[in-house]
Amino acid sequence: MHGLLTETSGIIRTLEQALAEAPLPGVDIAVFPPFTALSEVSSLLRNSTIAHGGQDCHAEPKGAFTGDISAGMLAELGCQYVLVGHSERRQYHGEDDALLKRKVAAAQINNLVPIVCVGETLAERDAGETLAVVRRQVTAAQPKSGAYVIAYEPVWAIGTGRVATPEQVAEVHAAIAALAPGVRILYGGSVKPDNAASLLSLPHVHGALVGGASLDAKSFYAIAAAATLR
Repeated sequence: MHGLLTETSGIIRTLEQALAEAPLPGVDIAVFPPFTALSEVSSLLRNSTIAHGGQDCHAEPKGAFTGDISAGMLAELGCQYVLVGHSERRQYHGEDDALLKRKVAAAQINNLVPIVCVGETLAERDAGETLAVVRRQVTAAQPKSGAYVIAYEPVWAIGTGRVATPEQVAEVHAAIAALAPGVRILYGGSVKPDNAASLLSLPHVHGALVGGASLDAKSFYAIAAAATLR
């Protein structure tokens, strides 16, 4: 819930300018602005290599769900992706694995690529349950077919300044890769310009789900540029 229209548009324009001056061939970039900015962003990115998506979608195609956004509404605005199951949706809105599976289906029906977010809390990690939790979440949301992406976000490393060690990231990403071979797996735990290259160099880390650092276009560009060093 960051960025009024002018702020969001400014980030997009700055990012576009950086890419025009120094393109990043082979790097896929997508932005996920607030719903209120999606129409403007869609217009700004009409002829761009930058993709865009929604931060969430409802599981139903339409209905009396005041305040919610359907996958079809996102598709109408030109979105290619949608985040589902983000840790903050799970934490603050009580979303569970069963609902996540329905959202994945809704996204795919509307030709959106769902980015399925999974990850453990600090209590679950301290209890030695990390792999069991992540495997359960991946398996529960996994579609039988169709494109999707998985984003591993250790909840205890989001917005805290803490970053999982390379060994911890590699272990979880390897477990996810074993469950979902051939699926792109992103890492999403406090990724910043100064740690992006080392994180992106790890096995089975195919990209980053960037949080706070994406609010600064130059930082976001620097993280994307680190992907060219893989």
